[in-house]
Amino acid sequence: MSRRPFAGYVGALALAGVAAACLMAWYGTRQPGSTFDSAVSNATDEALVRQGEYVARASDCVACHSLPDGPAFAGGLKMATPLGAIYATNITPDDNAGIGKYSLADFDRAVRHGVAPGGRRLYPAMPYPSYAKLRDEDVRALYAFFMSGVRPSERANTASEIPWPLNMRWPIALWNALFTDSSPFTDQAGKDAQWNRGAYLVQGAGHCGSCHTPRGLAFNEKALSESGTPFLAGALLDGWYAPSLRNDPNTGLGRWSEEEVARFLKTGRNQHAVVYGSMTEAFNNSTQFLTDADLGAIALYLKSLPGDPVRDGPAWQYQSAEAAAFSSPGGHLYLTRCASCHGADGKGQNEWMPPLAGATSAMTPIADSAINISLNGALRVVSAGVPDAYRMPAFREQLSDQEIAAVVSFVRTTWGNQGGKVDPNAVARLREHTDPASPTPIVLHMR
Repeated sequence: MSRRPFAGYVGALALAGVAAACLMAWYGTRQPGSTFDSAVSNATDEALVRQGEYVARASDCVACHSLPDGPAFAGGLKMATPLGAIYATNITPDDNAGIGKYSLADFDRAVRHGVAPGGRRLYPAMPYPSYAKLRDEDVRALYAFFMSGVRPSERANTASEIPWPLNMRWPIALWNALFTDSSPFTDQAGKDAQWNRGAYLVQGAGHCGSCHTPRGLAFNEKALSESGTPFLAGALLDGWYAPSLRNDPNTGLGRWSEEEVARFLKTGRNQHAVVYGSMTEAFNNSTQFLTDADLGAIALYLKSLPGDPVRDGPAWQYQSAEAAAFSSPGGHLYLTRCASCHGADGKGQNEWMPPLAGATSAMTPIADSAINISLNGALRVVSAGVPDAYRMPAFREQLSDQEIAAVVSFVRTTWGNQGGKVDPNAVARLREHTDPASPTPIVLHMR
């Protein structure tokens, strides 16, 4: 081959590479269109601000964008990711540290598309794949609330700890193209208004799938609606196993009635369980503030999702524990450390001390929740402004890894529970990467 054709071939390849790089740079930093590009918002309308406050409650914006000792929505919460820690940002209407200079279109692009002004891509720790389903009227109301119903804060944002080049954000645009759907929610034909309202709240503002739907290799939710069977089928996240919200009788809501689901979201407890782990913060700052009608719609929708008998196994049935079972190391620890609250029969005490017999954390193959709460205890539940008088204590200073593994294994293999035994190494792993639950709950007044 002569030098001239070879040089031309190399030049063509270089030109194609430059063109591809330019195209990817444009695609990665472009600002998507917004239905509000030419819209003007009356962000001071009090009725709109109140509606936005309700949507913010339903969306649980407080949980990620606030710290217990800081102003509401001023950011700063540290969130671990496989690439490094990131920090929630200030979303108060401060012109410099917050979003005070955002137009309604800017706000819409950030909330529903994950793109900040200037084309900066947001990490999908911000649940914009779910918020994409928000309707225009709720986005407009949210904007009014954040601009007129939230006090500005000058708290500076904290830079992420993700190292270069992993912190480059333009690839997120490609991730979005593969794994998100930017279409707002539309009512499903053949379903009544209550079902569609529940679906809208669960899939959109509530972003329930962010925790309860399993993730793929690219950390994408495997389904964003009931059209995919993995949707809300349970997932491990940050040391907690968010259980199935489908009608799985062992690991989900199969044994719960609609009324019991709604009661759990309204009061934080029912005869089956008490909120704990990450769900405590969602309850303390979000679900209990929803109307009874909306909680009923959520319950109706969740109870319409079929379970998976193959995945879930034979339905749980209570089995009495023989006296000999309590002579084992785990059984003895249970009698001395746990039975006074949860009962020697594992049935708990009404709605105040949750049952461990048949508990989801004792039925799932993934034991992280049972280990985590045994190590670190539980946040205090605050219902209607009143803190719960009972709180699961932390045992990390009192029990060794071997002892916690023994008692958790006892719970997960007794009274018909099918979760199985746990290894002390699993306890050691969570001991290293988790912290005791704060006795002070994160409960914030938004204005």
